[in-house]
Order: sequence, then C-alpha cells, then structure tokens
Amino acid sequence: MTSSPRVVERDTKTHAVPSRQLGRLDAVGYLICLGGIVRRELLRFFNQKERFFSALVRPLVWLFIFAAGFRNTLGVSIEPPYQTYVLYEVYVVPGLAVMIQLFNGMQSSLSMVYDREVGSMKVLLTSPYPRWMLLLAKLIAGVSVSIVQAYAFLAVAYFWETDIPTLGYLTALPAFLASGLMLGAIGLFLSSLVRQLENFASVMNFVIFPMFFASSALYPLWRIRESSETLYWICELNPFTHAVQLVRFALYEQLEPVSCAVVVGTTLAFFAMAVIAYDPGRGLMARRGGPAGEAS
Repeated sequence: MTSSPRVVERDTKTHAVPSRQLGRLDAVGYLICLGGIVRRELLRFFNQKERFFSALVRPLVWLFIFAAGFRNTLGVSIEPPYQTYVLYEVYVVPGLAVMIQLFNGMQSSLSMVYDREVGSMKVLLTSPYPRWMLLLAKLIAGVSVSIVQAYAFLAVAYFWETDIPTLGYLTALPAFLASGLMLGAIGLFLSSLVRQLENFASVMNFVIFPMFFASSALYPLWRIRESSETLYWICELNPFTHAVQLVRFALYEQLEPVSCAVVVGTTLAFFAMAVIAYDPGRGLMARRGGPAGEAS
C-alpha cells in the first residue's frame, strides 16, 4: 500500500517528459513542413528543365536583341547608383533580373490555385498547421526558385559586359530575397482571388505587364517625367519600381532606403491580406466554403 504513491509519482514524471518533447516537436514539425514545401518546389523546378530555360529566354531576348539594338540610342546619363555614363544594356540588367522574379511570383500563384484544388496544398490547408505558416512556406519556396533563376540570368549577362562589381553579386542577395518576397506575396494574394485556372490569363494581362512596363526596369524615371508627369507618378507609386531600384543599388554595393521601406511595407501588407483571404473563418475562403469551394 505504501508503494502506490511512488508509482503515481513515477508516472507523473514519465508523463511530463513527452509533454515537453511535444513542444519541441511542434517547432520541429514547422521546420519539417517548411523544408518539405521548399524541397518540393525546388525538385519540381529542376525536373522541369523547360521551365528553367523558358524563364531565361524572356530576359535574354531583351538583353541580347532589344538592348543591343538601342544601346547607342537609349544610353543612360549619370545618375545613382552609376558613377558614369552607362550603356542601355547595363541599365536594364537589374530590371530584367527582377522581371524573372515577377513572372515566377505569378507562376507560383498559378500553381497555388492548382494545388489548392487538387494538389498538395489542398491537404496542407486542412492540416493542424496554421495558415500563415503554410503560406509563408509556400512563399519562401517560390522565392528560392526565383533567386536561382535570377542568378542564372546574371551569370549569362556577365559575359555581356554588364560591369557589375564582383562583390555586388553578394550584396544583391538580400535585395533579391526582399523583392522576391514582395512579388510572391502579391501573387499569393492574387491566387486567393482567382476561382479557376482559366481566369489566370487575365491576371497575366492586367497585373504583370502594367507592373513591368510602368516602372524603372527599362528606362529611368526622369525620361518618363519629361514626357508625362502623370505616368511618372504612376511609375513612382508602382512597388515593382522600388523592387528594381533596390536590386539596382544593391548590385553596386549601395542601399536605397526609400525603396527598401516600400518593398518591406508592401510585402507585409500583401502577405497579411493573403493570410486573411485564406482564413476559412473570415476571408475569401470562408465565402467559397474552404480550399475546394471555388469549384462549386
């Protein structure tokens, strides 16, 4: 009879260990989920070689054909971060690299629409993991792919005498990460608005191309201001402009604080809206009856 309290005490001690381990396993589980989503995106990207080459064709056409044809006509005068007159192909390289991230962000949102209906995200969105963590993992996975594509383009552009400092390739990595997160967050929010895959073509026409052409990716803003004050302010308010400027300055080992603030603020705003939109209790998913509700 006297041994029973010791047994109970021993049992309480043994039950206390798994509860502490469970707290650690939650954090480990988050990392496993994050690593699994990122690994899946990278494997899908590297296994689809045509996707890799198609992502490079678009900016390389601009660099090798369009920029070469206008190199003497559209040269850029001295303006930060450049310290001297630069040729047109030197100016457009940062914008073309961020363009890769723009198209990748939209393509990632397209895959999100598919995965939400019949893919892996349909299962993950019904898992115990919080929505914000799943969406953040999907966002990081897409950014990882876009950074690989952007640096592959810069590696090819290196042989085109783009005059980027060697250290600039390293200092540009945080800028590419920030711009990729911003564009991915925008695409993530847009994916919550698209009901069917067939409607995604309208996103391509009404989001990607206006963001790209109404920016400083292909021409400096002072030239746009000379022709139209209204268009200049549209370009100035375009978050893609600030993503391009952030990468442009980072490639030349400088920081553009205004662009950095705009990129970070836009990322937080659109990611918060995406989390709310995917919340089954209060967002767009609630009105559609969950991840598979848009099929109804």
